[in-house]
Amino acid sequence: MVQHVKLICMILVLSAAAVPAGPNEVIRDEAKVPDYNLPDLLVLSSGDTVNRPELWFQKRRPEILNLFKTNVYGESPVLPDRVEFKVESVEQGLFGGIASRKQVTVYLLSNDKKLSVDLLMYIPEHVKGPVPAFLGLNFAGNQAVQHDPGIPLADCWVKNSATYQTENNRVTEGSRGVRSFRWPVEMIVARGYAVATVCYNDIVADDPELFAAAMDSFFPDYSGPDSPGAISIWAWGLRRILDYLELDPQIDPQRVAVIGHSRLGKTALWAGALDERFALVYSSCSGCGGAALSRRQFGETVKIINEKFPHWFCGRFKDYNDKVSDLPLDQHMLLSLIAPRPLVVASASKDLWADPRGEFLSAVHAGPVYRLLGEAGLQTETVPQPHQPVGSRIRYHIREGGHNITPLDWHFVLNFADECLK
Repeated sequence: MVQHVKLICMILVLSAAAVPAGPNEVIRDEAKVPDYNLPDLLVLSSGDTVNRPELWFQKRRPEILNLFKTNVYGESPVLPDRVEFKVESVEQGLFGGIASRKQVTVYLLSNDKKLSVDLLMYIPEHVKGPVPAFLGLNFAGNQAVQHDPGIPLADCWVKNSATYQTENNRVTEGSRGVRSFRWPVEMIVARGYAVATVCYNDIVADDPELFAAAMDSFFPDYSGPDSPGAISIWAWGLRRILDYLELDPQIDPQRVAVIGHSRLGKTALWAGALDERFALVYSSCSGCGGAALSRRQFGETVKIINEKFPHWFCGRFKDYNDKVSDLPLDQHMLLSLIAPRPLVVASASKDLWADPRGEFLSAVHAGPVYRLLGEAGLQTETVPQPHQPVGSRIRYHIREGGHNITPLDWHFVLNFADECLK
C-alpha cells in the first residue's frame, strides 16, 4: 500500500493549471512538483503489514536501515579496534563562572592505522552533573566556534573560504569565532547543557580526492557501489565521539543529542538512525539526502547533489539521478528510524534549495511509525507560520531567513530538549 500525494501551491487560485517542469529545470514552484508515490513505512518487502511494535523493531526497521546503507549512504564502518583519549586542557570559570572548557584528543586505532580528532567541550558548572549534552560537527575548525585564544587552530584541511579565513586550505588566526553565531555556547550552557563539537574535516576531508585517499588508507576493506560515502564516515565519527562521552563522568550518556546543519544535518540524521544511543536528533536545513523528500525534486535534487558532491553518498545512489521514482525508499523513512526518540526538523523560509515544505512533509509522513510505537507524531499536516514550532515527539519549526542555524533555532531546540531530556 502506498500513500499517493499530490501537492499544489497554497497561493495558487483553484483554477490555475500546473505547468510541469522541464527535464533540467530546478523546481522552485509548488505547481511544478510532480505527482509521486511514497513507499509505505509499515509494509514489509514481503507485502505483510507491520501492525505491532515488535514487528517494527525486529523486521521493518532493519529492512529500512539496510535500504539506506545499500542505496544512499553506503555501509557504516565497523568499530575501530580501540578508542583512546587524552584530556589536553581544562579551563574553569568561563562565561562569568558558569562553564568550563575541556579539550580532548580522541584516538581511533585499527591495526596499524591511527586517526585522531580534536574534541572541544563546554560544560556547565552551575548545575549538578552529569549533564545532558549536544554533540555536533562544525565546518571550519573548533577555533571558529568561539573567539577564544585558548583553542588551538584546526590542523586539518578546511575548504578555502573568505568567511572561514583560510589560506591554502588551512585556517588562520582570523578564523577565530567566525561561526560563533551558530554555536551560542553561553546560552546553551546557561540552560544546563554541555556542548561537544569536532571539525568534520578532522574525521575525513570534504574533498573528493582527499576522501578517496583517506578511504584507501584507513578503510581499505570497503569498495563497490555500497561502500561508505563521506556522510557515512562523518556519522561514524560522531558515534565514536559518543563512545568517549560515555566515559566522561561530567556527561550523562543517556541524554546526548546529535545535531547538525546542512550537510552535517544529513549526517546527524544518519548517525541518529544508526545509533539508538542518541537521545534526541536535530536536523537543520538538511534538504536533499537529509530530511527533504527526494521524490518532490524541489530545489536541490538527487542528480544535482550527486554531480556536485560525488563523494557524499554511495555509488548506487547515482543510479537514481534520472529515476528518483524508482528509489525503494524516501527520506520520511530515514526520519522514521529515529522513532520513538525525539526528533527536530528545522527549516528556513528563504532556503528553497533545501525544500522547507519537503522537510515538513517528510516529518508528517514519519508519523505512522511514531504512532505505532505509542508516541504522537507531528499532529498537523499544515505548515506552521514562521517561529511557531509544532509537534510533540516530532517537532518542526521554520524560521524566517536563509540557509543557516541561528540562536533563534537554538532557542526552539533548547525548549524542546527541556521537555524531552530533563
